[in-house]
Amino acid sequence: MQNLFLKSLYPKPNNSTFLCFFSSLSSLTHSPSSNPPLSNFLIETLAFSEPRAVSISNRFPPTKTLQKPLAVVQFLRQFGLSDVQIQSSVRLFPKILFSDVEKTLKPKLQFFQDLGLTGPELGKFISKHSRILHDSLEEKWIPCINMIKKTLVNDKNSQDLIRVLQKSRWVVSNPELKLKRSIAFLESCGIVGSQLALLLRSKPVLFFQQEQALRVLISRVLDMGFSVDSRMLVHAVHAVSGISGETFSRKVEVFRSFGFSMDECMDMFRRAPGILRTSEDKLKFKIDFFLNDAKLDRCALVSGPNCLAYSMEKRVIPRYRVLQVIKSKRLLQKGPSFLLVLRLSEEEFLRKFISRFRDDGEELLGTYKGNPLDS
Repeated sequence: MQNLFLKSLYPKPNNSTFLCFFSSLSSLTHSPSSNPPLSNFLIETLAFSEPRAVSISNRFPPTKTLQKPLAVVQFLRQFGLSDVQIQSSVRLFPKILFSDVEKTLKPKLQFFQDLGLTGPELGKFISKHSRILHDSLEEKWIPCINMIKKTLVNDKNSQDLIRVLQKSRWVVSNPELKLKRSIAFLESCGIVGSQLALLLRSKPVLFFQQEQALRVLISRVLDMGFSVDSRMLVHAVHAVSGISGETFSRKVEVFRSFGFSMDECMDMFRRAPGILRTSEDKLKFKIDFFLNDAKLDRCALVSGPNCLAYSMEKRVIPRYRVLQVIKSKRLLQKGPSFLLVLRLSEEEFLRKFISRFRDDGEELLGTYKGNPLDS
């Protein structure tokens, strides 16, 4: 009886109905342009494919003159945008073609140029966020920029501001309100001052999402054992924001496969939340190296998990090789702690473990600069 009911709701289509549907769909897909001058302009001037050009041109009333689109393209070229970047800008926001150059485009492009976005960087920014050229400077952009500037600390030459602009998603409603609410909420969680600036620089997208999503993220981090008065909280927020619960579970299983307990895993994550941003394959490689090649005790890795965040190619393996040569030549009476050696700055490492050994310095340096292994 239930099957009969479902069949009555979703009757099996006959072939003629199917063919008729796809025939009409095909005709819609390949419908001719109702605005041939504009579609031809897009094809010839900006190298759009014919289907895309027709799709865009059909969004506008028939055009008698191409004066505005031509002026817009010429103006964007003068500002340094490449044709590829202009094409991307038009594809994302076709209305840009009919913008007023003097009243709409010029003030906004000049505004972003004055902030420090110049040359190729300006073109790259506009090509990804062309809709912003439709927004009001006074109502949206100036308040937003002022709030970002106020939050950032010691932003020399506006480099951090530019980074935030480039990494943010600006196709959102009320960005100023979202930014204001996110800042207030994060400050209530103890993320203030330089830590707030750090999070804004590294993960600005967090500041423009729905408040509920941010609350869920903070809740996930607190459930891991971080507290609101911990200076590691901001690093945990940054790390956890980029991974799903499923991905987190898989990374835990990587550690468990090497014999770490769940408590040890969580302890390591709390000490060095940044390791959660490492891929599973790299985590396996790194843990295996430290336990089986460098012969570290598991407890040493639990108490010093930051080593798992270092580059294997540029730091860990080259320094390990140097220590192996020093050990084979018995240049030191007592071998240093490998984890302590990894924490040294480049200058300190060269001074303590290469240049101090004058007779063997050249060999040690060659070992250090040798062919790196894949990390």
